[in-house]
Amino acid sequence: MSSLIEQAAVRLEQLRQAGAEMPVVTPAAHAPDENWKPVTGVPQVAEAATAPGVHSGTTSRRIEIDLEALARAGIVSPNAPRSQIADQYRVVKRPLISNAMGKGASTVTSGNLIMVTSALPGEGKTFTAINLAMSMATELDYTVMLVDADVLRPSVMAVMGVTEGPGLLDLVLDESKDLSSVLLRTNIDKLSLLPSGTPHPRATELLASDAMTRLLKDLATRYADRIIIFDSPPLLLATEARVLASHMGQVVVVVQAEKTLKSDVVQALATIEACPVKLMLLNQAKTASKGGYGYGYGYGYGYGHEPAQSALSSLSTQS
Repeated sequence: MSSLIEQAAVRLEQLRQAGAEMPVVTPAAHAPDENWKPVTGVPQVAEAATAPGVHSGTTSRRIEIDLEALARAGIVSPNAPRSQIADQYRVVKRPLISNAMGKGASTVTSGNLIMVTSALPGEGKTFTAINLAMSMATELDYTVMLVDADVLRPSVMAVMGVTEGPGLLDLVLDESKDLSSVLLRTNIDKLSLLPSGTPHPRATELLASDAMTRLLKDLATRYADRIIIFDSPPLLLATEARVLASHMGQVVVVVQAEKTLKSDVVQALATIEACPVKLMLLNQAKTASKGGYGYGYGYGYGYGHEPAQSALSSLSTQS
């Protein structure tokens, strides 16, 4: 008895001889839009491929990020010429990576789970989270997952030029859903993206659930070389950020120079007191030597404790 494939081949030949038109499938070619903008661009979708940090045998959707558009927006790009901001983030990421990989002064539990937040909106937390992820993705020995955990006002995907879709909340709500079904693999080899997911009226409860705890534990321990960066809501605006911080090994608090009140920073730090490592990042600090703006990192609140000598200083643990 002939096989099904042989029978199908015979039937196709019969149809051709009868004069039936047979469809020809040609892969569509997608060219990047030269007028693409990060906040409105739709990513180019390529073939499914095994994503970094996903079990072998599963696949994730692959997207093309417009790196030139991101560079124009001030985002660190692996293909861009060396720049001041790239050098600054090289300094910022080093102690975070050391803590994440257990190479710091002391062992940090879940040190590879890093949350980037701020006291209030508009201080640059999303810009910082994306730049940290992009900078870390240039490392040779680590992979990076950037998670849009600002479930109330997600913006990471829009900045990256990626269409919103299922993500973090969907994984928590349905534990049978595989990470690879929502994880986005990018044209940056070491970087993958996880959207915030489908909006849910009980987002706070989902983030505080046992399912979320299990998901984060799996993300933190499944691959030893993976660092996960979460862009979270502002600490004083939503309880979701405080809940998320309880799972983190490191929290970076972004403070906008000459804008954020010290009282707001103190109050924000009090909400994450239990987090093992809290780090301060002073955004848009004026430099004394060159003028303009830079990024100061370190201990304290950044309100003129010492004259600024350069755009940056070492990043230290906030006790």
